[in-house]
Amino acid sequence: MDDILEFKNVSLSYQGSYETTALKDLSFKVKNTEFVSIIGPSGCGKTTILSLIAGLIKQSSGEILYKGKPLEKGNKNIGYMLQRDELFPWRSIERNVLLPLEIKKMKNAETKERALSLVDKYDLNGFVKAYPHALSGGMRQRVALIRTLAPNPDLLLLDEPFSALDSQTRLKVSGDVLRIIKSENKTAILVTHDIAEAISMSDRIIVLSNRPARVYKEHILNFDKSLSPLKRREQKEFSQLFDKLWRELSNEEF
Repeated sequence: MDDILEFKNVSLSYQGSYETTALKDLSFKVKNTEFVSIIGPSGCGKTTILSLIAGLIKQSSGEILYKGKPLEKGNKNIGYMLQRDELFPWRSIERNVLLPLEIKKMKNAETKERALSLVDKYDLNGFVKAYPHALSGGMRQRVALIRTLAPNPDLLLLDEPFSALDSQTRLKVSGDVLRIIKSENKTAILVTHDIAEAISMSDRIIVLSNRPARVYKEHILNFDKSLSPLKRREQKEFSQLFDKLWRELSNEEF
């Protein structure tokens, strides 16, 4: 697999009444169609990394490469799924899904047909004319993912997208999201505080240090690719890796 994204010695400092360094010499790569989770201590800069990739902020130094070239602001090949679904209550499911195409001036007969085919493909066709209040939390998150996929991005940024859901719904929706992402052959970067969630969904996990963040450890996961997140949790290596990651996050030396 070719690299779709690379951070090369990226640093970021915020200027205020005093300077705060969020990231320092951060380097990592993400391969095409890989699902990577980023975990780390609270406040270490996980969401900051997604903001850099999305072009919402600019690094202080270092390079961010997208397919081998400097990442440009407003890259239409990158989709960002937020913590909450943020569906507009006054727009139908169809019009919520089509919103990114309107914003990016990409809406035409072909792109509209493709976006709505995703609604049908992922079992939401019966709700296309409904409004968000008529959907369960899990269904709303599925709509949010389909909306993110509507412009057909190569890379998806997932910022704790299941945090607002109860534990049972969260587990089911994580399975739905992973299935959709893999089915569409997309690359994904998930930021999460949930170690179990990272293990159950990822091909690789990046563990960050305390701020200023750097890569502390990386783990390649070798689960059977056909296993759902729920089935992964039933494997003996799941608990072993959970304990290892818990110890790494609790390590005061990093």
